[in-house]
This record gives sequence, structure tokens and C-alpha cells, in this order.
Amino acid sequence: MPSTTAITVPQLSRLVGLPDAPVLIDVRIDDDFPADPRLLPASRRRDFRTVSAWAAEFAGSKVVVICQRGQKLSQGVAAWLRHEGIPAESLEGGFEAWAAAGAPLVTASAIPPRDEKGRTVWVTRSRPKVDRIACPWLIRRFVDPDAVFLFVDPAEVPLVAERFGAVPFDIEGVFWSHRGERCTFDTMIEEFGLRIEALDRLALIVRGADTARLDLVPQAAGFLAASLGLSRMFRDDLEQLEAGMLLYDAFFRWCRDATEETHNWPVGGRAQ
Repeated sequence: MPSTTAITVPQLSRLVGLPDAPVLIDVRIDDDFPADPRLLPASRRRDFRTVSAWAAEFAGSKVVVICQRGQKLSQGVAAWLRHEGIPAESLEGGFEAWAAAGAPLVTASAIPPRDEKGRTVWVTRSRPKVDRIACPWLIRRFVDPDAVFLFVDPAEVPLVAERFGAVPFDIEGVFWSHRGERCTFDTMIEEFGLRIEALDRLALIVRGADTARLDLVPQAAGFLAASLGLSRMFRDDLEQLEAGMLLYDAFFRWCRDATEETHNWPVGGRAQ
């Protein structure tokens, strides 16, 4: 009989990267983590021994707990969270099953240091269009759901980064930026180890729209038009980012699930 308190790798992999994905909590012990220091996308590391202290942090969320093999630690933590009224499941087979299935993993060493609230903080140029929306989308969906993004005048990005402990991106002369013909979104996919088919397909669209190479893929022109339209709709950069998240969510789902689907109307002759 299937477990009612566990989720399988195929089931969870269909949720990763989506706006309503469950919160993922990695409770692997310090002896296991160094053996493969990667993380499930957007997961958070927590100490299983202090679950009673941090459980309330996830009130109102659906949670999946991951340990090394999906046994005592993840099942115990998930049970404790359920005791606290938090819907929680353990990952069947744990981290080892996820890695063995070739499911996406994030290179933990690539994630910048976090602030006192456990968030990564990033800074870039104001008035984002394509790459400066794409990168925050990738980070929030696959790396750090709580990431903070600061948009400032271009000339101020380096000093804001220094004074506020933020990571500069998509400006010249920094690590997280364009490399050759590839844009910052490509760089982040590469550095975080997120080379999966759907993201690679989306990266081509982003690259074509961001670097005026609309011949790369047919979707690039429409994607650029939508991005520029959003930039005209919102004066506030953070409001534009929130609106742009939906655009990227939709294109990611198309890249993952709908590239073979076509649509035509009317079907079979005259419209009724």
C-alpha cells in the first residue's frame, strides 16, 4: 500500500520549479552532506535535532523533508511537523534516490553567503527588461525562495553591493554576468549546476531576447515583446519583477511540458 506520509522522486520532480512547489527541508547530518554537497532545488538546510525550535517557521506551508535515505530522520521530522499542524511528507528514498534518478541538484558552494535572516541578497541595475528578471526568477524558483533583490542606478551597483553585503549581477566586470555570447541567466544555470532540458530550452529563449538574436528560437521575439511590455506597465521594479515571475513560470511550463502541443481554430472546418 502506498505511503500517505511520503512522496516519491517522480512526484516531487514534477513540482520543483513551480510557484506552488512545497517547501523542501534538507535534514541530512553533517557526516553525510560533505559526501555530496549539493541540494535539492530551493531546499533549506535544517538540523533535525532542533525541529521543535524551527517548526513554526513553516506554518501555513506544505513541506517535504529530505534526509540521506528517507528513513528515520526525514520521517521523524515530518511527523513532528505534522504534530505542529504543518502538512509534511518525507521523500521516499531520500537524497540518494533523488540523485540516482538524475533529478536536478544545486551546487551548494555556488550559493552566496546568506544574511542574518538566512536570505541571499542580490543587487543589479534598475529598470529590468529580460536578464534581470530571468535571474531573480531562477534564484527564487531553484536556489533561494526568500532571496532579496535590490534595483539601483547602474553606477551605484558596486558600492551598494559593498555596503549592503549584496551580490552584484548582470553588470560588467562581475562574476555573475554575461560570458561571451551567453547571458547572465546562462551563467547562473551553469554555476548552480542546473543543466536540465527545460531550463536549457528556456535559456535559449532568454538569450535570444536579451542579446537581440531573435533568430535563435521562434519564441524569442514574442518573449522580448512581452518583457518590454511589462517594463512599460510598471514604474516600480519590484512590482515588475513580481509580474514577470508569472511570465517565466508560464514559459518554463511550456519548455517542460508543452513544446509538442499545437493549437488551431477552427478545427475540422467552419466555426460553429
